[in-house]
Amino acid sequence: MEERNTTLGEFIIENQESFQYSTGELSRIINSIRLAAKVVNYKVNKAGLVDIVGAAGEQNIQGEDQQKLDVFANDTFIQTLINREIVCGIASEENDDFITVAGGDKSHNNKYVVLMDPLDGSSNIDVNVSVGTIFSVFRRITPVGTPVQLEDFLQPGVNQVAAGYVIYGTSTMIVYTTGHGVNGFTLNPAIGTFYLSHPNMQFSPDGKIYSINEGNYIHFPQGVKNYLKYCQMEEGDRPYTSRYIGSLVSDFHRNMIKGGIYIYPTSSKAPNGKLRLLYECNPMAFLAEQAGGKASDGYNRIMEIKPTELHQRVPFFCGSKNMVAKAEEFMKNV
Repeated sequence: MEERNTTLGEFIIENQESFQYSTGELSRIINSIRLAAKVVNYKVNKAGLVDIVGAAGEQNIQGEDQQKLDVFANDTFIQTLINREIVCGIASEENDDFITVAGGDKSHNNKYVVLMDPLDGSSNIDVNVSVGTIFSVFRRITPVGTPVQLEDFLQPGVNQVAAGYVIYGTSTMIVYTTGHGVNGFTLNPAIGTFYLSHPNMQFSPDGKIYSINEGNYIHFPQGVKNYLKYCQMEEGDRPYTSRYIGSLVSDFHRNMIKGGIYIYPTSSKAPNGKLRLLYECNPMAFLAEQAGGKASDGYNRIMEIKPTELHQRVPFFCGSKNMVAKAEEFMKNV
């Protein structure tokens, strides 16, 4: 197929006109993420050979131990975005507060903010399991020419102009959307180029995989427990298969390709769930919906939730639309 020879750079240029605001900035943001992803990919792939795995001895704002590679990935993505002078602000899982980017001329004239989880699933680094980067892009809502404000980041997911993830796995991929479908690009490490390998990615309406940490079963709400019993019942096309990696990017990626649902609910241990709305759930929800899937907090559409804080957590049900709808049914019928 000829389209498999399209590079990410060519794809960005060819599709630039379809962006809502076609000034080239959004294209440059995707290009910056591509560059940073290659640098992080290089470090991830040799992590077993050098002293970059393991904890860095500090905790991030979430109270989670920062892995050394987390810190490296965070610094790499932030510096790449700042150096290209294309964003007015950055928010990261690893930073307490958002970063204001004035630009080289200190004009605060850039129009986009980026939110990210620089290394999702990082507790898996030491055991050679896939990790990833998640990103979300919004157009600022405060006036251009002024420093970025918290309200520029606290926008509902429906305002996203782009979102995606990088998965550092057996092959490294960038999967992203700008609101015109989802496309996946695989890195050819020999020449350092991403090629279009998965055009127009889609969730099947139904799937046979459910992904949840069943070790926390006793702590789950009754609606989730009832849905899991339904998944395990021998009836129709069930029982479904349980597959859980514990790395959101990896679990989402597999389920999008094979069909399935990912659930990280509230629990007595995590009353608001564990995943962050702004840089984990919103971007994945945007991707899911663009790929024909569905994303919910169990009751409401994820992308319509109005955020109130930068590191806000929400329960997350995401994947094949009929599976998510069925899980919502169980949540509402308790």
